[in-house]
Formats: sequence, structure tokens, C-alpha cells
Amino acid sequence: MANLTQVELQNLRHLIGAHETSYQKLNTYASQAVDPQIKQMFTKSAQDALNTKQKLMSFLNN
Repeated sequence: MANLTQVELQNLRHLIGAHETSYQKLNTYASQAVDPQIKQMFTKSAQDALNTKQKLMSFLNN
């Protein structure tokens, strides 16, 4: 993979941070949800945010 430019690196860091924030918030919402379907929706969304964050971080490791 080609080297990232400074702008691409900044954008990647921003996206990683945004997905981490989403993950944390969605986990909090899931822990506070009473309705099982809502809890499941927040849990799945949190996992999706974490997965995306990990995929984005893989660009930093290449």
C-alpha cells in the first residue's frame, strides 16, 4: 500500500476517533436500554462502529 499523505492521515485519525466515540456512546445507550430490541440494536451498532474503527486502524499498520 502507498504511503498516506498528511491530509489522509489526519482524516483517518479523525474517522477513527469518531468511530471510537460512537462505539462508547452506543455501548452506554445499550447498557441503559430497557427494551430488549432497542438494547440489541444499540449493541449491534456499537459492534459495527468498533469493527469499522479496527478496519480503519489497519491502514495505519500497513
